Order: sequence, then structure tokens, then C-alpha cells
Amino acid sequence: MKLPTMASSSLSLLLLLLFILTFFFSLSLQQPRLSSDEQEAVYTALESINSAIPWRTLFPDDLCLSAPHGVVCDYFPSNGNATDPATSLIPHIVELNFGFVSDYTPNPPCFPNSTFPHFPSSLSHLRKLFFYRCFTQNPVPLPDFSDFNFVSDMEELVFLDNPELFGSLNASIGKFKSLRRLILSGSKVSGNIPNEVTNLSNLEQLTLSGNKLNRGLPWNFGGLKKLKLLDLSNNLVEGPVPESLGQLSMLLKLDLSSNKLIGEIPESLKDLQSLQFMDLSFNSFNNSGIPLFLGEMPRLKELYLSGNQLGGAIPEIWDTLGGILGIGFSGLGLVGKIPPSMGLFLRNAVYIGLDNNKLEGTVPKEFGGLDNLQEVNLQNNQLSGVVPFSAAFAAAIGSKVKLEGNPGLCIDRNLRSAKTVVAASSLRNLRVCNETEVPNPALFSDASSLHLDSYLTILFLGFWSFPIVVALLS
Repeated sequence: MKLPTMASSSLSLLLLLLFILTFFFSLSLQQPRLSSDEQEAVYTALESINSAIPWRTLFPDDLCLSAPHGVVCDYFPSNGNATDPATSLIPHIVELNFGFVSDYTPNPPCFPNSTFPHFPSSLSHLRKLFFYRCFTQNPVPLPDFSDFNFVSDMEELVFLDNPELFGSLNASIGKFKSLRRLILSGSKVSGNIPNEVTNLSNLEQLTLSGNKLNRGLPWNFGGLKKLKLLDLSNNLVEGPVPESLGQLSMLLKLDLSSNKLIGEIPESLKDLQSLQFMDLSFNSFNNSGIPLFLGEMPRLKELYLSGNQLGGAIPEIWDTLGGILGIGFSGLGLVGKIPPSMGLFLRNAVYIGLDNNKLEGTVPKEFGGLDNLQEVNLQNNQLSGVVPFSAAFAAAIGSKVKLEGNPGLCIDRNLRSAKTVVAASSLRNLRVCNETEVPNPALFSDASSLHLDSYLTILFLGFWSFPIVVALLS
């Protein structure tokens, strides 16, 4: 007697599932296990960062089969020949990530009295070490990396927000020849940046921000050909910026802000043709003006120089910087007028900060056409005349229009009466312009078109027609 078709299908499916489970169970029995030495080394490391959790009880099995998030294994050929099909694969620990980051990255949480783990020779395949807010209460010394046995394979060494980590980087950091990311941020680590760092030819990110590093910068950055991100901000680094920084041809971000750097901003930085972000603010660069070579860096998207007494006028460099999203020129000691070309070419700008300078004249009417602006700060200058912003512009960014400290500025009566201006406090508090300060609309329109035509003429005619253009503009 034949079984019904449905019963036969169910039985076949059950047998298939049983076969699959048996197959994978047999594989798990055959799979090489993590060595007892590595297993013990990981337990010891976990206990050093949080002794309150019974790690051995919670994870009694092979840690390459069942481990806390952040403990990562990989498999390596037992005889070193990965192309040999007969080669068996041996598991090793390759990543140890400590410090709970979020529900999406639930690394083993660090205890307030965490100590730095001891890493024995059994952990010879480590490629990544990560510590986030692990050393927050008791002082913990930065280890001497010369004692590590995994320097040849280490690719990422990350210490984030460990305020009680102290000590200094030494020459042993130069042994990590495979290192791609070195991040040491938010600690009490002091001393100089060792020259050996510049020998790490595979380095792509060097972030040493928010520490107590002092003395000068290494002079030869030329060996870091793969470097894309350099952040040494919020330290006590002093001295000039080395010319060799201009050799970092792949650099995308340069942040040297909030240090004690002096001298001129080196012209060699113009060779950073891939650079998108530059922050040199709050240092002690001398009275040399805003560098003209910035106009030769067309890929720049963010440029911050605030807090350096550079002095001088704002140069005419904006025709090649149309990709700029943010400019910070606060407190530079700038004099003269705001170039209308800034409003003409910086159409993508989201933030413009020109506050706390000595700028005079009117706010260029071209600024009223910067539709992407989310904040413009012109506070504490000597600006005068009619504010060129429309009611729609004022309504869009509200209190982010900052104009206080310019007694000569005034607002058109129609703009003042618009209900949307109530939200924009700095506009609301400006006085209403008298009739002599409000330009004739027809003349204003003609001047606008003439000014734009003049810029277009310059761009079209080029260098050889410069005398003709001067005659047109004069």
C-alpha cells in the first residue's frame, strides 16, 4: 500500500533535515579546535578588563565556535601552504575588541578598574586590538609595544576615550610594519610623536587627537604614501608644520587644530591634491595672510583656519573652490571688504564663519543667493549697510544668521515686518534702514548684472585680455 503523496513529501523533508544536521555535527567534531593556550589567553584578557563577569562559565566551549561579540577567529593553513588542498586549517584569534559601544557593537564591557591585558606569545596571529572607554578611573600605563609578539601581523591598534591611559609612544611602534590604522585618542599620553611612526608605510589612518602630546612634529612624513587621514588635533604640539606633509598625495583629511604650531602655513600643502578637509584652526601661525595657494586645491570641501592671527584681506581665490561646504575664518584679524566672489562661487556652502574680524563695507548681495547655507556668522566686525537676505532665507535658517556686533548694519522695513523674521533673532534686533541707506531697486539690479557680467568677462577673456577687463571695470 502506497503512502499518500503529502505524507511521502513530509517524510522526505524530515530525512533531508536529519541528514544535514548529522553532516554539520560531524563536521564540528572534525573541525580543529582553538589551542588551549590561546583559549586561556583570551579568558585572561577578558578577566583583566572585567573580572565581574564569569567569562569561563558563560563561554565554556571553543571560543572560535562560541565567543563574546568582539572576539574574532580566522583559519590558517597548518603547514603555511594555503594552496595545498590537503592542508588542514587551524583556528587562531585575530581580533580582540573591548568596550561596549552600542547595541550594534556589544563588545565585552570594561569594568571601571580595568587593567591592560597581558598578551602571551600564543596570541601570535592578532590583527586588531580595540579598547573603548576601558581605562576611565584608575591610571593605566600605555604598554611597551616591544613586548608584543604579534607586531608583524597587527593591522589595527585602536584606543578610544581612555582618559586614565598614560605614558608615551616610543620607537617600538615602528615595528608594526603591517599597521593600517593607529588610533590613540582621548587619553593622558604625552611626550613626542616618535619619528618611527613615519616608517609605517602601510598606514592609512593616524589619529592621535585629544592627548597631551607635545614637542615638535616628525620632519619626514614622506614615507606614509598610503595615508588618507591625519588627525593630531587637541594636543600641545609645537613648532612649525613640516614641508614633508605636502608629500602625502593620498591624504583626504588633515586636522592639526588646537595645538601650538607656529610659523607660516607651508606652501607645500598645495600638493595635497586629494585633500577634502583641512583644519589648522587655533594655533599660532604668524601674520602671513590667508594662503593664496588654497585656490589651487579644488577638491577642498571644508577649510578651517580660525583662531590664527593671519591678518590681511580675504583673497580672490574662490572661482576654483566651488565644492566648498564649510569655511571657518573666525578671529583671523582680517581687514577690508568681503569679496562678492565668495557669494558668487561658493554655491554649495553650508557654513561660512567670518566673525570676530575687522571686516568693513557691506554684506555682498551675492550672499543672499547662497541657498544651501545653514549658518552664516558675521558677528563682531565693522560691517554696514542693508542686510541682503530675503524673508525666505531668514525663515529657513532662523537664528543661524549671526550679525550682532555690527552697529552699521540695518534691515529693510519689509523684511523687518515679515513674521518669519521673529525666529531670526539677530535680524529682528537690527535697526530699520532709513531711506538713504536703501538702494534704488533699478540701480541695484543693474549693478548686480554688471558685477556678474564683469566676473564672466574675466573668466572668458583670460589672462591676455586682462588690460581690457580692467578698463571695463574701472
